[in-house]
Amino acid sequence: MREYMLDNGIKLLYQYREGILTSLCIGFNAGALEESGQFNFGTAHALEHVISKGTEHRDENQINEEFDNVFGFENAMTNYPYTIYYGTCFSDDLERAVKLYGDVILNPIFPEKGFKEEMDVILQEYRDWKDDAYQRCEDALFGNSFNKRRIRELIVGNEGSIKSITLDEIKRFYSTFYFPENCTVCFCSSLDFKSIISIVDRYFGKWRVKSKICAAKEPVYEKNRAGVFLEKVSGIAGARIQYIFDIHDLSEREYKALYLFNTVFGQGTSSLLFSRIRTEKGIAYDLGSSIKDERGMKLFSIKMSTLPENIDRALGIVNSVINELKNSKEYFSSDKIGKIARSLELKREIKRERSIEYCKEVVEHDLMYERFDDHCNSCDAEQLDEIKCEDIVEVIDKVMKNPSIQILRAP
Repeated sequence: MREYMLDNGIKLLYQYREGILTSLCIGFNAGALEESGQFNFGTAHALEHVISKGTEHRDENQINEEFDNVFGFENAMTNYPYTIYYGTCFSDDLERAVKLYGDVILNPIFPEKGFKEEMDVILQEYRDWKDDAYQRCEDALFGNSFNKRRIRELIVGNEGSIKSITLDEIKRFYSTFYFPENCTVCFCSSLDFKSIISIVDRYFGKWRVKSKICAAKEPVYEKNRAGVFLEKVSGIAGARIQYIFDIHDLSEREYKALYLFNTVFGQGTSSLLFSRIRTEKGIAYDLGSSIKDERGMKLFSIKMSTLPENIDRALGIVNSVINELKNSKEYFSSDKIGKIARSLELKREIKRERSIEYCKEVVEHDLMYERFDDHCNSCDAEQLDEIKCEDIVEVIDKVMKNPSIQILRAP
């Protein structure tokens, strides 16, 4: 991975990849976290939608047609800490791609025409999101667990906030958070580094802003409200269960220990949760654990689907497995840690093979932590081999207590 800083402050990251395709990602520290106190919930996501409604040089139809002509795949995504725009094209078409993105991102005119229709699309997206039982379970859990965190509300906002967003508010969010020093771009390409620098500088290098630079906010963190929260919902089959544990105050070493623990605990068909709950008891058909380490999230999560009559048994097994690992001083031998680390590294390398996923993750990590190199190296087997059994047991003891548990079931 190579790095270059344009004169206007845009950070450019590059990795050589053989082949005829180039993947790119353009990101901003301009996610839903930046809305708090100044903007309606969902403004960051609404901007992502309307930024391509027209520019000084192209109308919406021309933009859509050119995106289809240039890219084999392209998309955009708003998360709590960032917003990214990404795609893959033929390397021969990279200059066209960067020119198009440059026009859309640097020259939006935010026309009134089509604004209401686009907000109606976002409202439908919100309603579809709420129809997903897993998503509804998580939304309820976050709402019940926290008073201050932005994650109490969906990234897209709520029905009231979406209806309250104005075009002027979107323009203000854009002028506040879309500026060169707040932008990271990444390319995976067989084109040489100097050529890509030249292309990016041609279409983004003259970008200057007069507005005051607004740095990304430090997220508000708070401990989760422990307890079990039950909601009965018509129209769902079975039951959904989700746990969360707060991990916002872990050190880097503790995070590494938690990744090792999570692989054994709830990742894959050989994990302890899968073995005890599904393989041995057959009482859950979809389950696993994950680490949500994004800025503003910082949670360890367990999810599962089961039948209402099996809820108590499933909860009992989860608690049993956690206590078993807390009290195990020999389970995580150095040999086992080495095997887990190697498995994690293999999974990461498989994911990195997809250049667009690699570009996305590098940009996301650099935006959140200003450390793209840490993203590249933090799960290397050699670094994880430094973690000892006592590190893992200590982090289990620190994290896996006082959970918030949401249960969603039919009446």
